[in-house]
Amino acid sequence: MKKRTKTIAALLLAFALAFALAACGGGASEESAPAEEEPAAEEGADAAQTEDPVADTTSGADELQTITPGKLTVATGDPAWAPWVLNDDPASGEGYEAALVYKIADQLGFAPEDVVWTRSDFDAAIQPGPKDFDFNLQQYSITPERKEVVDFSSPYYKEPLVIVVKDDNPFAGATTLAELKGAVFGAASGDIATQVTEEKIAPDKEVQLFENLSDVFAALNSGQIDATICGLLTGDYVINIENEQVDGGIILGSVDGSEDSTEGLGLLLEKDSPLTPKVTESVDALRDDGTLDQLKGEWLSNLEFPVLK
Repeated sequence: MKKRTKTIAALLLAFALAFALAACGGGASEESAPAEEEPAAEEGADAAQTEDPVADTTSGADELQTITPGKLTVATGDPAWAPWVLNDDPASGEGYEAALVYKIADQLGFAPEDVVWTRSDFDAAIQPGPKDFDFNLQQYSITPERKEVVDFSSPYYKEPLVIVVKDDNPFAGATTLAELKGAVFGAASGDIATQVTEEKIAPDKEVQLFENLSDVFAALNSGQIDATICGLLTGDYVINIENEQVDGGIILGSVDGSEDSTEGLGLLLEKDSPLTPKVTESVDALRDDGTLDQLKGEWLSNLEFPVLK
């Protein structure tokens, strides 16, 4: 009987020990639970990476897709003429377009020393295909035809249409549009000047049409016509730069409201350039804050003429 009792006690003791070992095993499993909290540590690491000070100091210029990373490559004419660029030295920042480039560069996040100037042929730059500049400005008029093969920013300058005559012409003293109704006007076929002449000056008089502007100015120089209407920049060029085209030519004044008849001058970029929206935003900001007007007053005051009404 005693032997049986001892056997039962031994079994109970063995059972108790097995239960205790099982309980200890369960306790070890519970202690290992904190290992599952490692994702929280990883989440903290991600947060640290987000707050990386190096990432925060990256400039907007570094994020732009320019020809040379960190640089802004700008093309102009060869040579570049005043008052758009003074002394054929765009890097000086003197002249309307030269000064404008550094304002735009600042808007885009480029320091002055990161602006790289290059030269380009006017006609070659406006052809379709890849460009070796980020943008180009040498008085490019924005036209629907050109926009099919290149991009333009919003206009940085809107030029009026002006009336050009010779200083010995009977109409050289006209101060109003009404005084020009008897004049014989010429224009290039398809040019906006034809429409403006007919609407503003001589609705009942036919405008003499020529194949191109060169023929128009030749006719004006020879006395075949009395006057023509053209963009201010074109008129200034044929009178003051290529003055052999119109010997003794003068600008009477601008046609009232004619600035709205053209889209203006824009920065030229490669077709579908990723920079186009950013450059346009910069030009718009400079227009809105009065910078464009300030630059016009500083550099283009010699291109202001009376408005003929």
